[in-house]
Amino acid sequence: MLDEYATPAYQGYQFEAWVFDDEAERQATETAFKAAGISARLRSAYKPLVHFFLEEFSWASLQSLVIEYPVLAHAPRRFLLEAYPLAALLPQGVSLRWEDVESTPISTPTPTALHYRVRVERSTGELETYWVEAPNCQHLDHVNQAQCSPCGWLRLTSPQGEVSESIIETDYEALFQAAMATLSSTQWQAEPPYFEELNFAVHLPSSDRRLAWDDEHISLAEALHEELYFSALEYFQRYAGLALGDRSIQPGQIVPEVSTQGENAYLQVSLRPLYASQPPRDEVLLDTAQLAIGVEQIEQLLAQLGGQALHAKTRAGRAVEARYIIGSERAVMISAGQHANETSGVVGALRAAQQLNGEPEAHFVISPLENPDGYALQGRLIATQPRHMHHAARYTAFGNDLQSQPLGQPFEHAIREQAFDFSNAGLHINLHGYPAHEWTRPLSGYIPRGFDMWTIPKGFFLILRHQPGYESAAEQLVVAVTRQLAKVPGLVEFNATQIALFETHAGALTFPMLNGFPYLISEDGDQLTPLMLITEYPDETLTGEPFVQAHTAQRATVVAAYNAFQTLSL
Repeated sequence: MLDEYATPAYQGYQFEAWVFDDEAERQATETAFKAAGISARLRSAYKPLVHFFLEEFSWASLQSLVIEYPVLAHAPRRFLLEAYPLAALLPQGVSLRWEDVESTPISTPTPTALHYRVRVERSTGELETYWVEAPNCQHLDHVNQAQCSPCGWLRLTSPQGEVSESIIETDYEALFQAAMATLSSTQWQAEPPYFEELNFAVHLPSSDRRLAWDDEHISLAEALHEELYFSALEYFQRYAGLALGDRSIQPGQIVPEVSTQGENAYLQVSLRPLYASQPPRDEVLLDTAQLAIGVEQIEQLLAQLGGQALHAKTRAGRAVEARYIIGSERAVMISAGQHANETSGVVGALRAAQQLNGEPEAHFVISPLENPDGYALQGRLIATQPRHMHHAARYTAFGNDLQSQPLGQPFEHAIREQAFDFSNAGLHINLHGYPAHEWTRPLSGYIPRGFDMWTIPKGFFLILRHQPGYESAAEQLVVAVTRQLAKVPGLVEFNATQIALFETHAGALTFPMLNGFPYLISEDGDQLTPLMLITEYPDETLTGEPFVQAHTAQRATVVAAYNAFQTLSL
């Protein structure tokens, strides 16, 4: 922009732009324009309302806010989500009311920005009104789906007061488009997997911004990782003739590595061999582990449990291990690490197994790390971006969700098949997590496609799936488990706080509640066991004491479910 507009031809103009840059970079650009004799204001195209309150608004004597937000027919609360977590950032005692206003997204060639209208009342009696633009454009995305997405925007006001506005392509958007163009212009082989590792090496000079609420931050780098990973996955789903979101796709391992170092935006797309290293992780005390534990420690803890060893393998040749502890009680399967960036379940499963192993008649199979290839990638990625959710580590090195792998193969899902064959378990406790802070895809409609229910945290909740004829047993189980979870110190209060903020920005929670815990029961005739209990704790990116709280909740769930299962009427 400086090369084009910081010239004598634009002296006397007022220059306003909405771009994907951090505050420091935008301020530096404003200073450069000022030196050229041009008045410039650069705002964030990403989460513009939140940035308005952080950068332009005075909080002094604030008493109440009424905020009108745009409503899109296909995503009515989209702009409320973009405003997250504003409700939690307000000073105590300030009232906030949202009002929706139907809007039409902009389209070229006659763009008109969407906006929020902010009505302010201060304790001094002053009333103020602000219009906060939220530039968006209609477009077809990389899989030809219609989207309304945040975009770069330029407004020029001449010395005579003439105003011109236009959509501009920012460096951020150009990086993404270049990556997708590389995929579409490459000749891929006919049958998957198409590669071992598809690597996107990105330099994005934009610092993360920590927010004064829970685990929240604003990170353009993290959002670009998510865009690159899921957009590439969707590209290969379409290339393979599969539906968007089909988790059986096996393109290979897609790895965006987004660095915020350096001064210039940069992208390199390359094919690499499978990642074979094991990132180092410190050995820690399990009960108080404040971060994800290492593979060597997992193997040692499994060996200490005794029992019969079960084995499968990964695409990269890593071992998937389980232990079968034989007893006289009803058998239960315990697993974690299916999605390897959800790390609290690994610790929680091992803690629960240690506790159950002290019971003489305990009968269970423990597989604490089902996706070692993903876990190794997660360790590699957090070495440079420890606070990012890294969904590239979610699936296996094949690029698929292990639960979608066909039966009878020797890979990750085989550990479950062996566990069931040996134990004939009636219950599978499957420990999961989801993002501990907001998850976005700003260049593809903002809300992550296919994962809209996971975009912001809403507490610890349970999903019960059952084979036909086991609905009553599932209902009994959720009652018993939530009753025990309510005894975990602070867990009900944790849920209440997160759910309240979720409902402010995403609407009423659609899950039923029991004892302070959301849950969902559904029938699944294809699962191995008659009952499956899936936990969902907002754990991605957590470390320190919040991570301890996460794996403590996971451990408590396993123990409660195991004990309740022994007494169910089946």
